[in-house]
Amino acid sequence: MIKLLPITLAVAASLCAAGHAAAQTKIKVADSFPVGHYLPRYFTTPMMERLKADPAAKGIEFEYYPAEQLGKAKDLLSLTQSGLVDVAYVGPGFVSDKMPLSVVAELPLPYTGSCQATLAYWNLAKPGGLLDKKEFAPNGVRLLFTIVLPPYQVITRKPFASLKDLEGMKIRASGSAKELLLKELKAVPVLMPTPEVYESLSRGTIDGVLFPFNSLAPYGIDKLSKSGTIGSNFGSYVANWVISEKRYQSLPPALQKELAAMGDELTRSVCKQVERDEAGDVDKTRAAGVQLKPLSPADQQALEQVAAQVATDWAQKLDRRGKSGTEVLNAFKAGLQAK
Repeated sequence: MIKLLPITLAVAASLCAAGHAAAQTKIKVADSFPVGHYLPRYFTTPMMERLKADPAAKGIEFEYYPAEQLGKAKDLLSLTQSGLVDVAYVGPGFVSDKMPLSVVAELPLPYTGSCQATLAYWNLAKPGGLLDKKEFAPNGVRLLFTIVLPPYQVITRKPFASLKDLEGMKIRASGSAKELLLKELKAVPVLMPTPEVYESLSRGTIDGVLFPFNSLAPYGIDKLSKSGTIGSNFGSYVANWVISEKRYQSLPPALQKELAAMGDELTRSVCKQVERDEAGDVDKTRAAGVQLKPLSPADQQALEQVAAQVATDWAQKLDRRGKSGTEVLNAFKAGLQAK
């Protein structure tokens, strides 16, 4: 059993590695999720518990810092690069200045669920992939596991019936992709980290959010909302867990191999779990009093046209900066079609 301490979660391995014990090493793991959030429960806890029984992890102790205890979401990449954190949750949408290409899976492209986009992204971002070569490796980090959340919906504090009603509304967005979409829909995008959303919505600083159903209850957003869409794609969110390359290379080869295998396994299994969870989360959202309705056929068609143009504009803007936006977008689209 893993014991949650006031600010740490310590996991001690107890088996012998290759006939001798490694020197005791602490690995600091950090994220910005509130305690009990489903993503650390699906990713971080299994990682630490699994390594607990791995002979290669003898002498390694994990310290887990949730809920921005070691730094804000936007700072976790730099903390990993500096060595203050070893393994961290990094949302590319919060560090788009350093990882602009890695938000490609947040574009409102034609896919449903989580796994289709997650596996397309994983194949690009895992070690050796196109995104790894262009952004992860240059930033000194290695992707351990990832998830692209189910398509985001518009959820607002007041009722709305059409895309027209969104014009002028202040809608929270995470990352440049959703920011571009909201601007094209004549809404006002407000970029802010997820832990700040509840207070902003409760005060009326923002009128609504782009959120997946899975994340509404963990942040209490369902309790503050009245209306929302269902069945559309207003973009998504990429959640990555990375380890500093320096720390990774310091680990025993057997442990490196275990982390690689675990990363692929967790990435595939968690996206399936999140898809299973979503149906129940829709029911919970409705039970909280949020009126969920699909867009009209005309609005849905308009959204898809705007979304296609946003993806093209996003790629071309990066191309002009010498960032291979079109190459990455085309590679991701191809991955969405892969079986």
